[in-house]
Amino acid sequence: MQVNYYAGAAAAAGTAAESVDAAGLTLGALKERLGAAHPAVPGQPVLDDVLARSSFLVDGVAVRDDARVLDGAGALDVLPPFAGG
Repeated sequence: MQVNYYAGAAAAAGTAAESVDAAGLTLGALKERLGAAHPAVPGQPVLDDVLARSSFLVDGVAVRDDARVLDGAGALDVLPPFAGG
């Protein structure tokens, strides 16, 4: 699965995108895995914190349920809160 990070999520992850194996994972489990894979860097937002406040699109469809299984999904967009919205 391609994980695309935007704005503060990209800063916290240290990358704009990465490929991960999400087979058998729920959205919640993938969020935990991503947070653990990107430890805090001084002066940057902490990815765990950003993920807790972000919205998620799975293959372009908004997903709010951390229990959603990601099998077969091709992309996850991580959208942190943006200024003014």
